[in-house]
Amino acid sequence: MFYLDHRLTIIIGAYGSGKSEIAVNMSLAQRKALPDKKLLIADMDIVNPFYRSSDCAQVLEKENIRLITPMYAGSNVDAPVLPPDMYVIFDDESYQGIFDIGGEDMGATVLGSIRQRIENTDAVIYMAVNCLRPFTSDPEQIAEMTSILEAASGFKINGYINNTNLLEETTAQIAIDGAAMILKASEITGVPLVANCVMEDVKLPEGAFSCGEVFEMKRNIHYAY
Repeated sequence: MFYLDHRLTIIIGAYGSGKSEIAVNMSLAQRKALPDKKLLIADMDIVNPFYRSSDCAQVLEKENIRLITPMYAGSNVDAPVLPPDMYVIFDDESYQGIFDIGGEDMGATVLGSIRQRIENTDAVIYMAVNCLRPFTSDPEQIAEMTSILEAASGFKINGYINNTNLLEETTAQIAIDGAAMILKASEITGVPLVANCVMEDVKLPEGAFSCGEVFEMKRNIHYAY
């Protein structure tokens, strides 16, 4: 399972790719698979330091998952300050964790500031892709965003996570079409498709995806319109 393969999983992506929802669901899936493991999830969005839903914090706390948020999260202070608690994943090998990197290329630069730490850790970097969002709506745009995020972070992206959706209007075909588009981007970039996210109420036909495992999610983050 892609969310269990490494001690640190880093998720980046374009705006609207659903990184935070994926990160929360991955952390909850880790808890289910590893009931006795010390787990953490770090909200690393220092560009817009506001953890989107208090519901997530409550759910994670209930599951004994340590949530690390930016300094000044939830306030009107816009300060690019890394939370010092994030370093526990590097200093305490008994932890397994997820970094949710917001802010697109500006946010991805935070990875460069801790490059040596990441290189000395069993870490993987996945790019979340929603093919129905601007800047990742065709294979060439996905490839370009991949290049932008790799340049900003200083790391190669190890895999794509298909999160193509229209929120409550998502159908199985939307997710399937997204996977097909991402596979075309993979031909350009060499980055493999590792997982396909679908909400639990979306019914997939048998053999829906030719590549990548299916990751069923539950909505934890609710967006204001």
